[in-house]
Amino acid sequence: MIIPVRCFSCGAVVAHVWEEYNAKVDGGMEQAQALDEVGLERYCCRRMFIGHIDLLEDVAGFSAARQR
Repeated sequence: MIIPVRCFSCGAVVAHVWEEYNAKVDGGMEQAQALDEVGLERYCCRRMFIGHIDLLEDVAGFSAARQR
């Protein structure tokens, strides 16, 4: 789905750096270095990005709006 707005553990806002992180990783940067550059230092916040699987395109086909 989409990245949660806040970290599940500490409650820090993390969603505002998602696009920047993706751009860096898609550009060939290592994940750890990209997380450092966007400012995510806590392990729990880093886990939110490393463990995220983007399923939006897979699930979107089942929405009511697309079935019309």
